Amino acid sequence: MAEGLLRHHLPEGVEVESAGLMALVGNKAERNARDLMQLRGIDIGGHRARQLTDEMCTKAELILAMDASQKKEIEEAFPLSRGRVFRLGEKSRMDIFDPYRMHVEDFSRCLDYIAQGVSDWSERIKKMR
Repeated sequence: MAEGLLRHHLPEGVEVESAGLMALVGNKAERNARDLMQLRGIDIGGHRARQLTDEMCTKAELILAMDASQKKEIEEAFPLSRGRVFRLGEKSRMDIFDPYRMHVEDFSRCLDYIAQGVSDWSERIKKMR
C-alpha cells in the first residue's frame, strides 16, 4: 500500500520500489489491500512481494521502514544503508503495524497511518528534487 501511495503522490521519474525482510516472494498484495487502494483510485494488482537485497539498499537514496524494529533490522543486515533508513511515520513518531491476515478494518486503519507517512515524506522528497 505504501509503494502505491508513494508512486501516486510523487512526480514521475522518482523511482519507488517495495521489498520486505521476510517477504513471501512472488505473492500478490492481499485482497483487502488491493480493494482499499482501488477505492483511492490506485491499482496495486500488479504488485508482487520481493525480498530486500543489498543491491537495493546500496542504490537507494532513501529507505522507508514501517517501524523502529524493521529500521534496526535493515541497518544491521545492510550496514551501508545506515543514515538513509527512516520510519515511514518518522515525522509523527509513529510505528506502522503490518495488517497481514487481519480484518479489513485493520487494513483500513493501517492505510490511514501509511497515508499520513506518505504525505509527510512526499512533501520532503518533492523539496529535495
